[in-house]
Formats: sequence, structure tokens, C-alpha cells
Amino acid sequence: MKKERYIELMAAALSAYTDEHIESYFERVKREGITEHGFPRLAANIGILLCRGYRKNLYPIFLEMMDFCVSEMPKARTEKTQSAGNDFAVKEVIFCLLEVEKHGLVPKERTEAWRRGLATILPENTYSQFARKPSDTVNNWAIFTAVSEWMRQVIGIADTKDFVDLQLSSQTRYIDPNGMYRDPHEPMVYDLVSRGLFCVLLHFGYDGVYRELLDAAQRRAGLLTLKMQSVTGELPYGGRSAQFMHNEAQIALNLEFEASRYQREGNTALASLFKARAALALENIEYWFKKNPIHHVKNRYPLESGFGCENYAYFDKYMITAASFLYVAYLFADDSIEAAEPVRTPAVTFTAEPFHKCFLEAGDYFAELELLADMHYDEYGLGRVHKKGAPSQICLSTPMTATPNYTVENARAASMVPGYEKDGEICLALSGAGTYRPIGTEATEKSAAVTLLSEFEDRTVLKHTYTLSESGVDIALTGAKKLAFSFLAFDFDGETKTDIAASEKSVRVTYEGYTCTYETSGRILFKDEYADNRNGRYRVYYATAEDALSLHISIEEAK
Repeated sequence: MKKERYIELMAAALSAYTDEHIESYFERVKREGITEHGFPRLAANIGILLCRGYRKNLYPIFLEMMDFCVSEMPKARTEKTQSAGNDFAVKEVIFCLLEVEKHGLVPKERTEAWRRGLATILPENTYSQFARKPSDTVNNWAIFTAVSEWMRQVIGIADTKDFVDLQLSSQTRYIDPNGMYRDPHEPMVYDLVSRGLFCVLLHFGYDGVYRELLDAAQRRAGLLTLKMQSVTGELPYGGRSAQFMHNEAQIALNLEFEASRYQREGNTALASLFKARAALALENIEYWFKKNPIHHVKNRYPLESGFGCENYAYFDKYMITAASFLYVAYLFADDSIEAAEPVRTPAVTFTAEPFHKCFLEAGDYFAELELLADMHYDEYGLGRVHKKGAPSQICLSTPMTATPNYTVENARAASMVPGYEKDGEICLALSGAGTYRPIGTEATEKSAAVTLLSEFEDRTVLKHTYTLSESGVDIALTGAKKLAFSFLAFDFDGETKTDIAASEKSVRVTYEGYTCTYETSGRILFKDEYADNRNGRYRVYYATAEDALSLHISIEEAK
């Protein structure tokens, strides 16, 4: 995989912005100021792509946009710009500056003026959140600020080493034993985002107090990332900002950083594996970018509906963010590395306790279980089943919650979880109603399995085992006289309705050339219940049986 592929995908992300949209966006920013990072990121990515011959007609407005950014960013924050994107995007403007200078796109007088403008930045005026002492609680904003200031050091317009070290001193407490980053409530996207920022520092020669600590953490977490990435290329679900186009760009940049590390060390086999996994992430992005129009979130609902998005996760901010992360992956990528992934071997992987995840893979299947959910974004239980090559959403990519911090039409707690019948009602291990305690794992040459116990308030204890193999996912449930297991059938992506065929023993969902089949030893109930996640609408089904219950899930090309 050649690194130019990243530039092509950046151009695809930018193509989602028409000339008219860019002009109206700029007019709004002129009136309201730079209130978030979407605008400077858009300016920066236009410049980077102009250097490669894309969207040449945007050259005049690009110059105006960069002039505006460089003029406005150093100004003292006001109440209106309290949440300005400076923390996130000064580094983006500098990336663009370096590319423009390298390619001679802009006269030197202009780039020198940009440098002079950026040199006037005073962190206490420009940035919204940063540490003033090591004990300050700033979370990952301090890393963004540190990277922006380090890039000013890199281009020789400021001495920021002490400031950068101070920011990092406030961040080391959030790095767990696996090298993962603990943003509040452990969102998986922001583990990757924060690690990616550490990688930028290391790539651009950060040599301060925390260099060795950050490098060692990246090495540990990089190896774990291989085990957490789905067979469809996706990073794990869990927490805020999930299921956006920038997600896989972010995992790609982390994987490219590790590929280059191992190539330098002479471990070409591991470098090739990381390279192959980066390519897999790009395949996922390409799948979504082939849809028209391009969306920034993984569904096909009208963009104006905000379906699947937090209130901060709107198009103008998050669409171009995918391009920004793709550019960093481009910087890290080494074209001398050949992508060569060996056959994925069966495995069961747990993250450290703060991230409370279990991952299974065997054959072409991958599964993720949530053991302690953040109820504003996720649910307990089996929240992901993917098969290599198939659309991720055809079975399930992420569970549903009754209290989402993002927009949906049918807010309901739902996942693939065990339960039992009591007084005519089905009691499910949702929303903390039943614990999820792993009691055993097994990985053989052809399968991977995990067994958990769920205990309810009435002391009912259910034993449930999940086994992945080349034939699919097998779920076995015991522990009560009347058992139930909920599962979800993909119904609507916002544009296309799936074909669902249901009987007493099976449910079949056909979508985009694949069929996902659920087959049970018991019988299937449908109570006319629907639940939405970020990908769309799902029907809630229940498999039920006496004493023992099994459910088999498989995904195959439609016949």
C-alpha cells in the first residue's frame, strides 16, 4: 500500500465540501470567529491538497482562509471563542505551512507573514485548556495544546519545550499499564486519538522529559491495538465520537507509526503486519466514501437530521477531521514496507480493567463484548459481530442505549445479551441488571471462546459462552428454567431497508449482497420493538427455550 492512498482519501473527504459550502462556511466564521477546529482544519487540508493538484480553483479562498486563521488564532480568547479550535488546530495550520513551503505553492513573503503571525501566539491567550501545574486536571486537551506548541518549536518560531513538558506532566497519570489513554469514562476513540498525538510528538523529534515513557507506552498499546481491531478494519466501539469517518483514519495513523518503528528496528515481519492492518482500516473508509453523498458518520440518514451524532459532532467539524488524521498517517507511512498479514489466529483478548472489554477472533469472525458500559453511549453484552468482507452493520457494530448522548429516533437499551423469564416478563442483563464476570477462556487451533456469569438481583445466575469459529458465532446459555437471549436484526440504514425473513427458528437479514442468519435451538419472539444505534434501526428479537438455549450467528454472501 503506497502512502499516496492517504492523499487520495483526503481528497475524497474534501470532495464532500462543495465550493459554495466552503464559501458560506467562511462567511459564517468571519462573523462568529473561530469557535471550533473544523474551519482551520479545512483551511489546512485545502492547502495540503492544493500542493498535490487537487481543487486548484480554491487557491484564492485558501489564501484568505489561512490569512484569517493566522490573524485570529493568536488573539486573546473571548467569551464567544472560549471553546475555540486553537488547541486542536494550530498544529494543523503548521502542517499546511510546511507543505506549502516544501512545494512552493505560495510566495515566500506570504508564508513568512504566516510564520510571523504564528510566532505571536501566547499560550495563555490562545488556548482554552492547558495545565499550569502538573497536578491540573485537563485531560486530553493538554495533549492537543502540547502538540500545537511543539510544532511551533519545530518550525523555529518559539521555544516551547518547558511548556510542552508541563502539559505532558499532567497527562502521564492517564496512561494505563497497557499504554492506553484513559479519557473520562474510557472512550475507545479518545484512547486512539491521544496515543496518536503522542506519536506526532515522537515523530517530530520530541526529546523532552517524557520521551522514553511515551515511546514505551506506544509500543505496548500498539501491540494491543492489533488485537482490538476488527476484521473489517474498525477500531473498537465504546464511548463518545464512535462510528465516524475519522475513527479508522485515527487507527491507521497509529498502525503506520508502529509499522515504521518496527521497520527501523529490522523487524520486517511485524512492520508488514502493522502495515497490512493500516490498509484494512483504509478499506473500511473506502467502503463508506464510495457512497454518495459522502457522510461523516456511518449511516445514510439525511445529514441535517444529525442521526447518530453528538451535538458537537456535526459535519463541518468531523468530516474534515477524517482528512486531518489521514494526513498524519501519510506523514508516518513508509513506502518501503510491504503489507503482508498472516492468517489471523484464534484469540481471546481482555483490555486492562479500566477499559472493561473482551475481544474474540477466529476464522473470518470478530466479536467484542462490553463488561461495564457507559450508559450514555453503550450497553452491556455482545455489542459487535463482524465478518471479514461483509458490511460491518449487517449484524451489529455497536449496541444501543436508552439514554444516548447522540441523536436517534428509537432510544432503547439493546444488545445481544442473556436473560430469563420471570412472572411473564423477560429480564435481560442490560443496564447493569446482571453482572458480566468472565470465568474462563479457550483458544484452540480453530476456535476462540469466553464464558461469563451474570448474576441478577434475585440471585438468578446465568452462564453464557460465546464461541467463534470459521462457521460463525455460537452462544450457549444455561442457568434458569425459562431462558432468553436478545439479538438485533438490522432493519434500516437511513436510506435502504434490509430484507428480513423470520420464522420460529431463524431470522435472516439480507443487505448489500450478504445475509446474516440467526438460528436457535429454541423459538424466536418478536414484540414489535425497535432500537437505534449510530448505524441505523434494528429490530429486537428474543430467542427463548427451557433449561438450555443456543443461538448460532453466521454471515455469508447472499445466494
